[in-house]
Amino acid sequence: SSRVVEIQSQMSERAVELLGLPGDRPCLLLDVGCGSGLSGDYISEEGHYWIGMDISSAMLDVAVEREVEGDLLLADVGHGIPFRPGTFDGCISISAVQWLCNADKKSHSPPKRLYRFFSTLYSALARGSRAVLQLYPENSEQLELITAQAMRAGFTGGMVVDYPNSAKAKKFFLCLFVGTSGTLPKGLGTESAAEEMHQAKFTNERTRFRNAKGKSVKKSRDWILEKKERRRRQGREVRADTKYTGRKRRPRF
Repeated sequence: SSRVVEIQSQMSERAVELLGLPGDRPCLLLDVGCGSGLSGDYISEEGHYWIGMDISSAMLDVAVEREVEGDLLLADVGHGIPFRPGTFDGCISISAVQWLCNADKKSHSPPKRLYRFFSTLYSALARGSRAVLQLYPENSEQLELITAQAMRAGFTGGMVVDYPNSAKAKKFFLCLFVGTSGTLPKGLGTESAAEEMHQAKFTNERTRFRNAKGKSVKKSRDWILEKKERRRRQGREVRADTKYTGRKRRPRF
């Protein structure tokens, strides 16, 4: 559906942004679990080149029909990334890596498959580059398993969580560095540390604005700001935030 396509493109855009690519030259990226090539379309639009890997021949057939610009490879990334060392300037993956946590065959060991994926990915990436893997973890154990195998393979970095307070918009990006440990980018919809210090005093007051699920109450200032931020990310025209944003009007002027 078009909604899925929209979310997919948004996440691809965010993943590429988190890669922090040099702006002055085209890069070669690996797209893990590229499916029908939606994230690849965004990479091509940005002027970069890509190679996509996917385990589903049906999805890759769709990509071929759509005449995507990247090269496509039918493969199970749990068997490793079959490219020469230092081939790629970056790697993105949208909604795919969590599948390595499932043991589909008796012989499958998720930790081993994850380690094989991450260690071969590490070598296929150029020093100083990044991998940004957006994933839908089933639980915190899965997140820990995935992150632990990535670190074991030599990566540094960690999880960037966008909109951590929103049930719908919350997204996990495992942001990994090769060879150099960069500073982890800030998640969207999170306040800076200085503001948090300042807000600590007001926590009791602020809890009123969140309902039981940790979502911002509809129409509250937080809810409006989150919505505006999402719209901005979609490239829409949005009015600037001011101190009046989300304030109630007086009954009569």
